[in-house]
Amino acid sequence: MTDRFVEVPQQIVPDLQRRLDESLAQQAATAELLKLISRSTFDLQTVLETLIQSAVKLCGANRGSIFLREGDVFPLRAASSTTPEFLQYWAANPPRAGRGSATSRVIASGKIEVIFDALADPEMEMPTNSLKNIRGTLGVPMLRDSQVEGVLVLTRPEPGPFAQSQIDLVQTFADQAVIAIENTRLFDEVQAKTLDLGESLQQQTATADVLKVISRSAFDLQAVLDTLVTSAAQLCDANSGIIWLRKDNLFHAGAATGFSPEEMGFFRDNPRSIHDKSLAPRVLRSRQAEHIPDRSLDPEFAFPGMSGLPSSMLGVPLLRNDGVEGVFTLGRVNVAPFTPRQIELVESFADQAVIAIENARLFEAVQQRTRELAQSLDDLRTAQDRLIQTEKLASLGQLTAGIAHEIKNPLNFVNNFSSLSAELIDELDETLASAPLDQKMRDDVSELTQMLKSNLEKVVQHGKRADSIVKNMLLHSRGGSGEHRSADVNAIVEDSLNLAYHGARAEKSGLAITLRPDFDPDAGAAELYPQEITRALLNLISNGFYAATKRKIESGDESFEPVLTASTRNLGKTVEIRIRDNGTGIPPEVREKMFNPFFTTKPTGEGTGLGLSMTHDIIVKQHGGRIDVETEPGSFTEIIITLPRGNGTAAGSKPE
Repeated sequence: MTDRFVEVPQQIVPDLQRRLDESLAQQAATAELLKLISRSTFDLQTVLETLIQSAVKLCGANRGSIFLREGDVFPLRAASSTTPEFLQYWAANPPRAGRGSATSRVIASGKIEVIFDALADPEMEMPTNSLKNIRGTLGVPMLRDSQVEGVLVLTRPEPGPFAQSQIDLVQTFADQAVIAIENTRLFDEVQAKTLDLGESLQQQTATADVLKVISRSAFDLQAVLDTLVTSAAQLCDANSGIIWLRKDNLFHAGAATGFSPEEMGFFRDNPRSIHDKSLAPRVLRSRQAEHIPDRSLDPEFAFPGMSGLPSSMLGVPLLRNDGVEGVFTLGRVNVAPFTPRQIELVESFADQAVIAIENARLFEAVQQRTRELAQSLDDLRTAQDRLIQTEKLASLGQLTAGIAHEIKNPLNFVNNFSSLSAELIDELDETLASAPLDQKMRDDVSELTQMLKSNLEKVVQHGKRADSIVKNMLLHSRGGSGEHRSADVNAIVEDSLNLAYHGARAEKSGLAITLRPDFDPDAGAAELYPQEITRALLNLISNGFYAATKRKIESGDESFEPVLTASTRNLGKTVEIRIRDNGTGIPPEVREKMFNPFFTTKPTGEGTGLGLSMTHDIIVKQHGGRIDVETEPGSFTEIIITLPRGNGTAAGSKPE
């Protein structure tokens, strides 16, 4: 069998070889482009520049451009082999849908547009000088969901169409560009969401930290406000922050961060008026967040006396029951507006600040109410103790009075018959004087009668002493007399001082003592039993007279001057009375017992030991006051009486 050979014309082989080379070159370029896209997935500019350079090279073009959508216009994003004039023209005239250029036609039609000769096309709007270099033009749309996202344009300096294979290649490149754009968009979205998530997580963490501080320092408002303003400044990249708290018509800096000690001192000394032109009053008036992106562009803002003010500022109200309790402000040194998310975060922190302020207010109200209830309870207990003491005193008084009355009758009998017996002894002596007795018998009788008379005198003396004790027991046992009313303290002390002095002068005509009254004009009045307080003061003043006079007698110093000082002083809810003498003073062992009933250091017949006991009962038990003693043996004694002005207890006193 004979082989048959088909003779191929020699001109076809080079053409086939050329097409094969072009195809291989296109495949190689496409492969390189795909590698680049895979390596530079999120570097869109590099992909676009490589893509347009490859398209220009493979399609025999002299210039290439890629335009991407931005709203209604398509700015130039990548170019190859262009001139500065070309770039300037498209920068000033970004294409949009129309007929003035290949790009505009693709935008309008959404299809491939081929212009055989741009110079001869009457609809072309580009300058003639530019058209001389871009006569043959190819425009290919970059489509996504049937919408033109961009346009890839190639031009030649000579007229004529592009080959179909070149058009197909450019279409492939356009599709790859759309893929790269979509990948970049998705990557940007993921990055944005990641950043958003990271920022949100950071904010949530900070909010959780703030809530922990609030829970741990629920009633330490300053710690909460400090944490809030510091956290807000850090999370919002602010250089400074202040929480202004409103008090009437002024804003005071409750907490701040990012300021020097001098600036903090300025804020403390210069609270902001609600009527000035700073940020806090503006928020008060609008009752919503106020954002100043650039202070230099805000002619209404003013902050007198403060330099180095922030350029960008944010103010958020602290709202409670539709009222502005304060303002949360942040500032940035450089112009950098706050984002909506940051504003939302500060609003959240402002709400936490309001909660903390309200918690502190409620806590303080509860504490105040607790203190009031505790004081009421103490007052009730004091009143109860005084009622119980009054009942005890009343019962004891009745018992004492009964005993005293029972003792008084036989005591009167003893006293009367002792005096009568003394008189009978005198009569016996007169009778025996005429009796016939020898001298020895007369001397014995006289000795016996004198002894009997001496004994009876002692009985009379001690009887009188016992009678005085009984009288004081009766006085001590009686309840509070007189009316409980408001009385002038200075008047009572002055009257008591005069009564005691004139009474002592009447009892001892030679009494010489200097009185030094020192009354506080603001001593005022107190609710008390004037008659009983006068009794107590008379006892104390009389004791002072006795001690000062005794020191003069015992010292034998004629130059010594007995002095007694009576003074008053206003102590607000209480009033103080002081009785001071320059007498013998009180030894420590006597001071411990001086208010005990029947205890006295005076000689027999001069004291019953009931005066200071009655005084203590009147001051402490009857009036809820206190009585203190300051003394130095051989130098002075000062009795300090503290009386409540109302139906309470003197501060620091413990009624017994």
